[in-house]
Amino acid sequence: MSQTNLTDKIKKVLDANQVCSLATIEGTKPHVRYMALFHDGINILLVTSKKTHKVEELIENPHVHIITGFNGDWESETLQVEGTASVSSDGGLRKKLWKDTFKIWFEGPEDPNYVVLVIKPQRILYSDGKSMKSEIWES
Repeated sequence: MSQTNLTDKIKKVLDANQVCSLATIEGTKPHVRYMALFHDGINILLVTSKKTHKVEELIENPHVHIITGFNGDWESETLQVEGTASVSSDGGLRKKLWKDTFKIWFEGPEDPNYVVLVIKPQRILYSDGKSMKSEIWES
């Protein structure tokens, strides 16, 4: 399969899922939590407060692992993403991703604590859920 076709499959899974699990490293141990999932192409975008432990963890170690796609059906298309994260305070990006449901955490898209984690994939494992074979995308 061509890299373009695989990229299209990856984007389809990202489009179909609103939640992912994000793993960071806290000290020497993994720390996993659920996050609202956004994306720009295959770059994954996650919103958070800059006052969270995950931001502190990413400053220490920017390597992350994300899993998304499983919906309870063993034939779900899934992704496992290895990548590096950076913390963005870009006003345009924050406005683009803003949802009114975020008001329980933030005053608005200009809130200085509202930041976006930008995950640049280095390796993505795609599984169609129908076979034991996975496809690998690498940057």
